[in-house]
Amino acid sequence: MFDFDYVQWLRQASPYINAHREGTFVVMLPGEGIEHPNFNNIIYDLVLLHSLGVRLVLVHGSRPQINKKTTEKQITPKYHKGLRITDAATLECVTEVVGRLRSIFEAKLSMDLASSPMQGSRLRVTSGNFVTAKPLGVVDGIDYQHTGEVRRIDRKGIIRQLDERNIVLLSALGYSPTGEIFNLSCEDVAMATAIKLQADKLILYGEQKGIFNEQGELIRELRPNEALPHITRLANDYQAELLNAAVEACRQGVQRSQIVSYVENGALLAELFSRDGNGTLVAQEQFETIREATIEDIGGLMELIRPLEEQGILVRRSREVLEREINQFSVIEREGMIIACAALYPISDSDSGELACLAVNPQYRHDGKGDLLLARIESRARQQTIKTLFVLTTKTAHWFLERGFNPSSVDRLPTARASLYNFQRNSKVFEKVL
Repeated sequence: MFDFDYVQWLRQASPYINAHREGTFVVMLPGEGIEHPNFNNIIYDLVLLHSLGVRLVLVHGSRPQINKKTTEKQITPKYHKGLRITDAATLECVTEVVGRLRSIFEAKLSMDLASSPMQGSRLRVTSGNFVTAKPLGVVDGIDYQHTGEVRRIDRKGIIRQLDERNIVLLSALGYSPTGEIFNLSCEDVAMATAIKLQADKLILYGEQKGIFNEQGELIRELRPNEALPHITRLANDYQAELLNAAVEACRQGVQRSQIVSYVENGALLAELFSRDGNGTLVAQEQFETIREATIEDIGGLMELIRPLEEQGILVRRSREVLEREINQFSVIEREGMIIACAALYPISDSDSGELACLAVNPQYRHDGKGDLLLARIESRARQQTIKTLFVLTTKTAHWFLERGFNPSSVDRLPTARASLYNFQRNSKVFEKVL
């Protein structure tokens, strides 16, 4: 049986496949993600990204594995302000665990499995002393010993490996110029690496799907300057740590940071290859913008309104008409796609205007896009000293009534518009005083 849904998904994903090719992604997977049953699927997804031309730096954590090892050796863990104090005995556990995890990653990324992204991939994984560290030192009278912080990232060395089409594997270990080893935060390593590389994306895996608001709703998009209340509210929750890393990376030049779940199969692919994503996006630029249309939007407008024209909901407009009237349109653009539009036509010899061609992509009809466009059109109308806004509709009368429009008639239309009224369509007329 032919799967048309798969074809549709592939068509929708194709712009993102092209956009991500040759992009540099830094991906952070905490130790909890390595322990999770979904780990193999995450590896497959990463290999798929590599096969699509994405340049990958993979940073892994090791907290639960270190905890297990210290328990086995009967070492009591010590913390201060949420950070592990790494004494000599603990450091021995850390280096042992990190070495074992490195072998696991190399083995997983070396598999050649039939009917999987691994088949014939022949990946090369490289790691090394790309992270220079320094001691965290003494804080509040507490000596953190071998716990450190990132001092420098070897950008040239990592870029050289990426240019060779290698996946670069980094752990939460750093090395000092004097030969010391320091235990670092994998989130800090990932953030510092993404900033130094000026990566296209920093992808942070956590247990939860992303960042949730106080009502338990997933926040799909955040600007860096909007994040502080959420970081404060989440306090010591691990999601706050992820959000803080995502925000700091964006503030220092990383284009986008994304938080996804290591629990959900395919979360990374859904986040990267769909318009709405699957987790929380932190980005400086607008993910969704409302603006006036330009001639470059003609193709997107035609794709949006054509189904409504075929259903008789909208009046047909040829490409030539759209090109001629493009300055009348406002649009909402999401990830390069026109998802909604509306037009304002001033009516000659009057102080009235007509709202026309209001259309919203079916996937977004319950997200308030129509209200956003209506507000935009009303604002534009006031700027043009239009005092009365008319609308003619055959299907959406109640929607306009709920937004302050009143029933009207053809007789109320200004002469220039009334002369063009199509009695075969028998559209209902509504008006709103601005």
